[in-house]
Amino acid sequence: MPLHFSQEEFQQRQAATLETMQARGQEGLLMFRQESMYYLTGYDSFAYIVFQCLYLHADGSLTLLVRPPDKHVALYTSTITDIRIWRDGIDDPINMLQDILDEFNCRGKRLGVEYDAFGLRGHDALKLTASLEDFCTLEDASDIINLQRAIKSEAEIDYVKQAALLADHAFAKGLALIEPGAFEGEILAAMQAEILKKDGDYPGNEFVIGSGPAALLGRYTSGRRYLDKEDQMTIELAGVYRHYHACIERNIRLGPVPDKLTNMYEVAMDAMHAAMEAMRPGNTNGDVYDAYAHICIQAGLEPGHSACGYALGTTFAPSWIDWPFLRTGGDFILCPNMVFFLQTILFDVDAGLIACPGHTVRVTERTCESLSGDSLDLIVK
Repeated sequence: MPLHFSQEEFQQRQAATLETMQARGQEGLLMFRQESMYYLTGYDSFAYIVFQCLYLHADGSLTLLVRPPDKHVALYTSTITDIRIWRDGIDDPINMLQDILDEFNCRGKRLGVEYDAFGLRGHDALKLTASLEDFCTLEDASDIINLQRAIKSEAEIDYVKQAALLADHAFAKGLALIEPGAFEGEILAAMQAEILKKDGDYPGNEFVIGSGPAALLGRYTSGRRYLDKEDQMTIELAGVYRHYHACIERNIRLGPVPDKLTNMYEVAMDAMHAAMEAMRPGNTNGDVYDAYAHICIQAGLEPGHSACGYALGTTFAPSWIDWPFLRTGGDFILCPNMVFFLQTILFDVDAGLIACPGHTVRVTERTCESLSGDSLDLIVK
């Protein structure tokens, strides 16, 4: 059984969840986030594309309701032993879930639900709520495990560091191929291959790669191009190890560097240093954003976004973005061993220019540290 954490660590995580449930007066927790299932038990599957639920009862019992193929996945990857099966076209999984809750004497009790989950589609959420309306009281408990996951254990930090190393190695492979006439597809393939060859995983979403006008998009789009003699490229990728992500973002310039871009990059780097200074225990995610925005505005430039990054951790498709964001007005208090992707973006759409250095940082006991080994400076080839 390929558990990536010790039994003791899983037990500690489950105990902390139960303690929060008890404080809220909840008899059980219905989990639909794949991240929560992986975090509490090691269960590793993309079965959340259809209905599945992991139920945690107040006595510590765990029951997983899945389709037949995922029983074997759960037995192979997790600590779960009580696995119930629903069959397509034969069983109604929500009715079966109510039967499970009845076994645990949940009638009339308060239960938490992870409503904020890619694994609970709107149709199923509506049906679940309606089905259990007269059976028990459902409360949104999407934050319980998210709050736990935000602070990483030492074992998790080790995995994040390995992911950061993979990100640096992958980018080096791609950078070596960047030259006039190079094909974006070959650059992308080299980076992803490097991560997989070194026992990494697929990322929660596609790598961002764009050149020419697409360098300003900050999103993956279908269709690759060849680089011009004078060009610009933006790459944002994640090294992934045991589903833990570490992201980097880099700007590459082919040919002369416009004076305006040089100025933008200097401001972006000043904003990065200010944001890192603000990223310390006791400050909030809003303080980090304000430090970034202040430098931009002081230089007469608009901040590129209303957020300058987000938390990282064990996330599954469709996104590697975790909670919380580093955003304007945020009041989430930072603590040691939180991990974030920090980026300081500046755009000049009219001039077709972008500056967006980004790296993975860990909040420490007094400040923060970069887990990415490479320089954030503008790369000129």
